[in-house]
Amino acid sequence: MPKTTTILGQYPETRLRRNRRDDWSRRMVRETILSVDDLIWPIFIREDGTEGEVPSMPGARRLTVTEVVEAAREAENIGIPAIALFPYTNPDKKCAEGKEALNSDNLICQAIRAIKKACPSLGVIADVALDPYTSHGHDGVLRGYHVANDESVEILCQQALVQAEAGVDIISPSDMMDGRIGALRKALDGKGFEHVRLMSYAAKYASGFYGPFRDAVGSKGNLAGASKATYQMDPGNTDEALREVALDIQEGADMVIVKPGLPYLDIVRRVKDSFNVPIFAYQISGEYAMIKAAAQNGWLDHDRVMLETLLAFKRAGCSGIWTYFALEAAKILTAD
Repeated sequence: MPKTTTILGQYPETRLRRNRRDDWSRRMVRETILSVDDLIWPIFIREDGTEGEVPSMPGARRLTVTEVVEAAREAENIGIPAIALFPYTNPDKKCAEGKEALNSDNLICQAIRAIKKACPSLGVIADVALDPYTSHGHDGVLRGYHVANDESVEILCQQALVQAEAGVDIISPSDMMDGRIGALRKALDGKGFEHVRLMSYAAKYASGFYGPFRDAVGSKGNLAGASKATYQMDPGNTDEALREVALDIQEGADMVIVKPGLPYLDIVRRVKDSFNVPIFAYQISGEYAMIKAAAQNGWLDHDRVMLETLLAFKRAGCSGIWTYFALEAAKILTAD
């Protein structure tokens, strides 16, 4: 039989499609694997009697402390390693100084204690930042028109200690104040909490994708359109992200986060190539909302796109992903 030829001559002996021919061979040579171990589930906490629905985040609800314990049990049973907690603070508990963040019986501390009692093997992560608690919606205290860095860091250290005393496993500072990782590490170690890990939002950008999250925690109205560009990173900068990550590692961060996620995969890759530490990305509320909205309109296959985006984080170099899709993805990944 004559050999098949094309205008370019004979076909090459190397055919990359051979390994794509069957499902079993595609699985056998797959370079990047997504598993339930890669997922962190962010959850919003509310007081009894307050609204649970978040219209801009279909499928994501604010949960009461009782409800979040049930969610934690579901996460633990399906194999999700950790959940991250964010409070919806009632307006009457907010003030310019964010004092509710230091209340040892605030929503986050109640939730931490309840979850660790019910699910001791589930990791619990808590945010350190003042934006859910301040009447102006900023991540630190305002002095004039600017967020005061060093004074804010002192308050954040107190907030971290309150959460550590409640039993949190990981503190994840999202405030982007200079020097806060070193200060937090010193404060925690000084009080005997050297086991509490620091997962730093090391490269957090001043992004337009945060809107639905601010709806969920009730800070959008307080912020009233004000910018966080004086402390969150400029979206045009990449070298600066490496400086931020290097400083946080030097100051004692155990793990680092890049936020937002998909629009900043180049940052994930650069961090991965430069530092030998666990790197996480946060698939944030705006990313989640866009996929949900497109799927609801029939424009995208929800599950396929959800899993494809999560795989993209792993392919870029992430150790894991913070995602509101965590439970949905885990159910698919663990299905028999």
